[in-house]
Amino acid sequence: MARQQKTCAICESGVRIVDFKDERLLTRFLTERGKILPARLSGNCARHQRQLSTAVKRAREIALLPYIKGFAG
Repeated sequence: MARQQKTCAICESGVRIVDFKDERLLTRFLTERGKILPARLSGNCARHQRQLSTAVKRAREIALLPYIKGFAG
């Protein structure tokens, strides 16, 4: 049984380049622990998944996003 193909939410919204300063967009593709969702779960195309992972890593580097959420230790 074939699954229904997910469409890329970033393509649908008309965004050409994923910006690392757009926290609202980036947090949609993170788990509750702060991990980046894989493309098979998020439905992103390969181009936007690569841009997304780079943007999240840059946002973490300049402390816009946490590396780990919910860490008590």
